[in-house]
Amino acid sequence: MNAFVISTASVALAEFGDKTQLLALVLAAKYRRPWVIALGILLATLANHALAGAFGALVAQWFAPQTLRWLVAASFLAVAAWTLIPDKIDESGSAPRRGNGVLLATIIAFFLAEIGDKTQIATAVLGAQYHPLWQVIAGTTCGMLIADVPAVWLGARFAHALPLRATRLVAATLFAALALWIALG
Repeated sequence: MNAFVISTASVALAEFGDKTQLLALVLAAKYRRPWVIALGILLATLANHALAGAFGALVAQWFAPQTLRWLVAASFLAVAAWTLIPDKIDESGSAPRRGNGVLLATIIAFFLAEIGDKTQIATAVLGAQYHPLWQVIAGTTCGMLIADVPAVWLGARFAHALPLRATRLVAATLFAALALWIALG
């Protein structure tokens, strides 16, 4: 369960203030279909993080354990630094307002928004470091849902009240601590 807990906490903290959380706020404010949007987030995250975790596990086979440990530690430090940079989102897109259209728009938007995002990179790094892989994927998906589903229900109404700077600092500190923990073994 260690892989699940670390994956959940890492991604949940990293996701606060991230562009996909902002995307959840925008979709909720625009379409007012919280259950459909939450389902779209779940499906997109499962697909994206399964690919990222599998890639991380594959890369782990290419390196010696000592080399991999330093690469993972360096990756966590890079994600920690990246977490400190605020995200912005392009709100110009539009999609249908009905059931399947909102679901499809959410799945596509979230899947694409996660490509190359710090939480996808973190999932690949976690997939390289922790086993079993299904716990990493389940944990990172839960972390995304912990951060994004409340944003869906709160919508844009409370977006201005989120302490995004503080959450970015906490997330960066967590990733730096994980890097140190992994480096020291």
